Amino acid sequence: MGGPLIVVPVSALTSWQGCTQSGMVVGTGDVRDDYDRACAVEGPAGVIAVGEEGAHGLVLADEPADSCYLPEHRAFVRWLGANSEADLFTAAQAVLADPTTVWEECGTWETDGPAVLMDSVTAGTELSVEYPNGGNLPEHAPVALPPGSWMVRAVHASPIEDTSVGVVHLLSRPSN
Repeated sequence: MGGPLIVVPVSALTSWQGCTQSGMVVGTGDVRDDYDRACAVEGPAGVIAVGEEGAHGLVLADEPADSCYLPEHRAFVRWLGANSEADLFTAAQAVLADPTTVWEECGTWETDGPAVLMDSVTAGTELSVEYPNGGNLPEHAPVALPPGSWMVRAVHASPIEDTSVGVVHLLSRPSN
């Protein structure tokens, strides 16, 4: 199915249920499953609840574009169109460095520490499942983050010719 990507705190991974065959949480009849809730996020990013313990996930919406996390910028880079990785990262750097970039505000995400970037269709409990041909699938990537409250902003931009990049940027939100 593939779907939007989501960043889930490691502490809440087992609460992320992904996709069900019916699209509904088993036994509830009318409550959408986690995958469908992630798909409902409008705009380039958004925050949704994970489980019932107060955890939240950061949805990188729109599409399951190839994405990675740049810890030095606390930014997710999304491949929308580029001739090479070098062009993509050059475009991302340009977007992050440009004070005139027009960012879309996408909410506040709180996490208690490290997280995992993964396809929202996958249940968190399936990330370590070993497949018969070897290896652990589906793909996922660690996101090294300290605990905190993050203001989320995002943009799709084409700062260099023939290159379009999505950037989801986390800014530390001062504690009250």
